[in-house]
Amino acid sequence: MRQEHMRGKETSLADRLSSAAKAKQELLARARAKSPANDPEFLERRAAREAAERAREERLAERKAAREAEAARLAAERAAAEAARLEAARQTEEEQRLAAAAAAEEAERMKAEQKAKRDARYAARKARTLR
Repeated sequence: MRQEHMRGKETSLADRLSSAAKAKQELLARARAKSPANDPEFLERRAAREAAERAREERLAERKAAREAEAARLAAERAAAEAARLEAARQTEEEQRLAAAAAAEEAERMKAEQKAKRDARYAARKARTLR
């Protein structure tokens, strides 16, 4: 009895291959019917997602531009501060050089004055001894 039951279910290789191909085609047909490309809600969600992505990219670009502008502004401020510092240092150096030059002139004048006084004393002593 068992063999009779099995005989009714026996199928050839070709039958099994054709039924597998048929089942595969049915699965593909069902998948195509459920395809999100045919669903208007899916298309709407995808469009909203793409719009949100574009808006996010625009915000990121704006933030990047703002950061770059701020960095450029800070760099300009630093450059201006450095230029002012260098100018102040140059002026201080120039003032010190002028003060040193004035001190050297004063020292030279003092030396000349002391020499003149010394020479005058020497001449006076010489004049006293010659008289």
